[in-house]
Amino acid sequence: MNAPESTLPRERQHIILERLRREGKVVAADLAQEFRVSEDSIRRDLRDLASQGLCRRVYGGALLAPHVAPLGERHNERAELKRNLGRVAASLVGEGQILFIDAGSTNTALAKALPDHRGLTVVTNAPDVAVAVLGRPGFDVVLLGGKLDPRIGGAIGSRTLRQAQDIRADFCFPGVCAIDPRTGLWTIDEEETMFKQAIIEASGETVAIATPDKLRASATHHTAPISAVTHLVVAADTEWELTDAYRAAGVAVHL
Repeated sequence: MNAPESTLPRERQHIILERLRREGKVVAADLAQEFRVSEDSIRRDLRDLASQGLCRRVYGGALLAPHVAPLGERHNERAELKRNLGRVAASLVGEGQILFIDAGSTNTALAKALPDHRGLTVVTNAPDVAVAVLGRPGFDVVLLGGKLDPRIGGAIGSRTLRQAQDIRADFCFPGVCAIDPRTGLWTIDEEETMFKQAIIEASGETVAIATPDKLRASATHHTAPISAVTHLVVAADTEWELTDAYRAAGVAVHL
């Protein structure tokens, strides 16, 4: 959508917000050229949008403000898709392996899809993930301790981090806030970022399971380069240009 050459501030802000929702970020210099206004005018527009909680200002532009629904709500969002993604991700796991599974509704679906009688050890910071495999035949469960964050549904902080650093795993499944084929994994919260970095470093392979919204999202904390991601599990109708970009970056894409 091309912006009109002459727009009022309110109209500009509406167009900018639509672009943020579609692309996840905007660059002030590009907007100024497109709207034929000064960068100061665009910065005022971005300040107004940020004051309403609609975007997060960064150097040179803005990112779409991340919205994280409560975990209970996220379990019900695209539940069938998450079950399908979880089944595909579970098929990557071999017998007798140790798995780091991060908090998140999609990773809970993965835990439910893991097969019984395979001698698997699940290490997690998320009570929901632990409950999904607890008591099933062929599972050992290690629940990492620490302060539970109700927003993410798992423990984060220094205690959780120290415990994770003492374990070595075959696979890790970090919760995905945003992923990009050029820059890799991104996260919203700093402490959550540190936990994800720790389990990625401690694991042989990293599997990112991404619902379509995570492929378009932007987040504030860089978690890992794309070279750290071994596998990406996405919906079958994901645009081929995007999946090709991940494959070109060396990631095994599973639809």
